[in-house]
Amino acid sequence: MSLPQFSFEFYPPKTPEGAVNLDTVQSQLAALNPEFFSVTFGAGGSTRDKTFETVVGIQKKGIPAAPHLSCVASTKENIRSILSDYRENGISKIVALRGDLPSGMMSAGEFRYANELVEFIRAETGDYFDIHVAAYPEVHPQAANFNDDFKNFKRKVDAGANAAVTQYFYNAQAYFHFVDQCEKSGITIPIAAGIMPITQYSQLFRFSEMCGADIPRWLRKRLESFGDNREAVQAFGLEVVSKLCQELLDGGAPSLHFYTMNQAAPTLAILKNLNLVKQ
Repeated sequence: MSLPQFSFEFYPPKTPEGAVNLDTVQSQLAALNPEFFSVTFGAGGSTRDKTFETVVGIQKKGIPAAPHLSCVASTKENIRSILSDYRENGISKIVALRGDLPSGMMSAGEFRYANELVEFIRAETGDYFDIHVAAYPEVHPQAANFNDDFKNFKRKVDAGANAAVTQYFYNAQAYFHFVDQCEKSGITIPIAAGIMPITQYSQLFRFSEMCGADIPRWLRKRLESFGDNREAVQAFGLEVVSKLCQELLDGGAPSLHFYTMNQAAPTLAILKNLNLVKQ
């Protein structure tokens, strides 16, 4: 039986101290031989330059890097330029997303949806880029229903996506149902399960409200019961997420994609619980 693959997501550091921390985190996680590191951007591509710097830095260290690329506030001309810059620096993976509109922005730009961005990347660069897209087992917060959301996902696949990474979730059955639907629809690309370690309840609640990820009632109530006891939240969160990962791997998930929040310890603790890294 082959070992599962892992990938890890970072955000561009905002301060010199953050850059030093991220360098340490990357070194710790690079030892696990990840499939790739991905790097996010701010709303409307507001951290695009920092994303580029971070991605190129990762690539130079020998780990495949995958920058997020967003439709929002993008034109064909600047996407074409960005793709060229990435190619020149040996970047061959892209996470293609619609992205979030910054507050007050009324128009998304020349690309309305992620499938249009995927189509453009393919038209401009052929098969050069390995394109990953987002998947929403619990339905995108702006979608009318599961069927509409799934049709949107299929459009991205049909446009040329190679793989998908899901939004994080805490209900394994949502992931398995989504994968079953993909198989029934003839979608065969690998779908990595997105994993968010639980380290702080208020932060998790805020993120989940924004992105539409469901925190099951039983989990929410248990986390609330710990109050300000952060150590108890982290210990319980580690137990819950470790069990979730084990269930996903046992059920055939091809890979796990960890939303690290630029921290190594929570992810390493989960992988140690799964006996997938040395103690």
